[in-house]
Amino acid sequence: MRTGRPLAELVLTEDQRGALQNWARRPRLAQALASRARIILACAEGKANKVVARQVRLYTADGQQVAIPFC
Repeated sequence: MRTGRPLAELVLTEDQRGALQNWARRPRLAQALASRARIILACAEGKANKVVARQVRLYTADGQQVAIPFC
């Protein structure tokens, strides 16, 4: 059972999803922008913050997961 606040639904249009997928795949794009695009796409699939952080490999120097503001 999930505890805490319920996840807000993140709805993307096809154009938005296409642009984010394009940004996430571009090799020469700034890494921060590509990472944000991957985070937003994962959140739009309804994944929990911890799952998204693990999937995108977002950790601080001491191993703590980073808070995800998009979900």
